[in-house]
Amino acid sequence: MTGYRALFVLTSVGEMPGLGRPTGWYADEFATPFFALRDAGLSIDVASIKGGAAPVDPKSLGSDDDRKPNVARMLADDVAAELRATTPIAEVDGAGYDIVFLPGGHGVMWDFAQSEALAGVVSAAFQRGAVVGAVCHGPAGLLGAVDAKGASILKGRSVNGFTDAEERAVELDDAMPYLLETRMRAAGGVFENAGLFEAHAVRDGTLVTGQNPASVGRVADLLLEALAERAKAAA
Repeated sequence: MTGYRALFVLTSVGEMPGLGRPTGWYADEFATPFFALRDAGLSIDVASIKGGAAPVDPKSLGSDDDRKPNVARMLADDVAAELRATTPIAEVDGAGYDIVFLPGGHGVMWDFAQSEALAGVVSAAFQRGAVVGAVCHGPAGLLGAVDAKGASILKGRSVNGFTDAEERAVELDDAMPYLLETRMRAAGGVFENAGLFEAHAVRDGTLVTGQNPASVGRVADLLLEALAERAKAAA
């Protein structure tokens, strides 16, 4: 996969409005797909909605005793410097990437769907046949994206994300500006999911979505699968 490029986009929201509760992007939702793609030979750029240091949800880092392997690798790797100096999404050309990926974390609920710049980047990437992926709350960044006909990229496609039932289970449904599953269904997405907090990911052509943090390994596999098929078709 050498020569291919990926863009990861992170939230810039580090505190839940009105609650004062720390949030941000979810560490393993970034780390596992990041290293899967980089180890496969892709070069990766990291952007965020506002640029600069992108806040990670501190709870997602885990402790020294229970930290997930890819999160530990992220903290020790030179990618940590990139996370302190991300590119503002308004300065990114979505047409220049083979994969655009959106990790979740509750922070995205306040700035992904609200960002016209992010919608433009995702739309441009999708329309030129790039692989577009998101996991957990990350599909919030797909809500404003459109295909070449101006329809939502979710319309009529199999998708998933953090479910309304999962949001209620973590007792944050009333704190969210909207419920993600509800919005994805309203956009025409054919929403499918497993049970509460069970791993589930789905690929519909070049669109890859995963339900929750447990789904990141499968999401990473599907991103690479979709890119390999795209590369084979172009050969």
